[in-house]
Amino acid sequence: MRQIQRLISPSQAFAVVLLCAGCTFVLCAQTPTGSQTQKSLRSETRVSIVPRVGRPDVKSRFGSISVDSKLVLVPVTVTDPAGKPIVGLSTEAFQIFEDGSEQRITHFSHEDTPVSVGIIFDSSGSMEGKLDKSREALSRLFVASNPGDEYFLVAFSDRPKLLAGFTPDSSEIQSSLLSIQPKGWTSLHDAIYLSVNHMKRASNARKALLVLSDGGDNNSRFSHREIKSLLRETDICLYAVGILGPRVTSGSMKSLAELAEETGGRMFPVGNVNQVPEAIAKITIALHDQYVLGYTPNNSENDGKYRKVKVKVVAPPDSPPLHTSWRPGYYAPF
Repeated sequence: MRQIQRLISPSQAFAVVLLCAGCTFVLCAQTPTGSQTQKSLRSETRVSIVPRVGRPDVKSRFGSISVDSKLVLVPVTVTDPAGKPIVGLSTEAFQIFEDGSEQRITHFSHEDTPVSVGIIFDSSGSMEGKLDKSREALSRLFVASNPGDEYFLVAFSDRPKLLAGFTPDSSEIQSSLLSIQPKGWTSLHDAIYLSVNHMKRASNARKALLVLSDGGDNNSRFSHREIKSLLRETDICLYAVGILGPRVTSGSMKSLAELAEETGGRMFPVGNVNQVPEAIAKITIALHDQYVLGYTPNNSENDGKYRKVKVKVVAPPDSPPLHTSWRPGYYAPF
């Protein structure tokens, strides 16, 4: 449930590390079983998957955030058990800790700023009979969009493919969705990698990936560990919606949950495709209703190490148990 982001002011010589808690989505779908067939990934127009030999460490290829001084901004989503946002909380309701040490909150806001969203859509064979309801579910995302929001679309089966680049026009995305036909295997990890690459073209500071899938990965060149490491070093938030089914394993659901939580997002498991619209509605709320907490770390060492972040919220009197999402950490500058 967490995310990182760097913002550099054009008028000031300082940088901001932003830990985003509300932006990447995964809908998980059931996929064919059988021995995995390794296939080469051909690069799409203007977006490429870097060729590699073996499984080198992802960190060496993507680098860490490196700034001279920093303000850490932590977007936090707070909802009730039904997914309804909790509004009206004050600074006093929050506590924030870095590596176990409480930090003084110097910045606080409750805002809805434009977001750049990458939709990662499962088009593997197991999505047969689920496409119409999944397309319908996405319409809720577009209806709730704000001025300045933008989207792109990646579909994936045997390999990922960019179907539509960044656009504020949701009708362009919906038109591309209509062209999708289910077939093949599931290259979810490669699709996430491709989408992270394309997100470099985003116009907004807040970034999210929305993956719609109904099963675990069985045809990617990138591993779960590599993609988790990659997401840890980006400013992108991932949400996952897993469509459960007879051949959907608990392991694939756990994998999606881990990726989402690494970025400050959340995985929403659903029993069948008819529940997907409700899950998308909850994700839409998370995207557009966040508190932002800011602090200057007590630890001023520029050691490049990973810092763990924890947020605590004091529930209002007579409030039901609250669900709080935030990105769990960031890399300090060198």
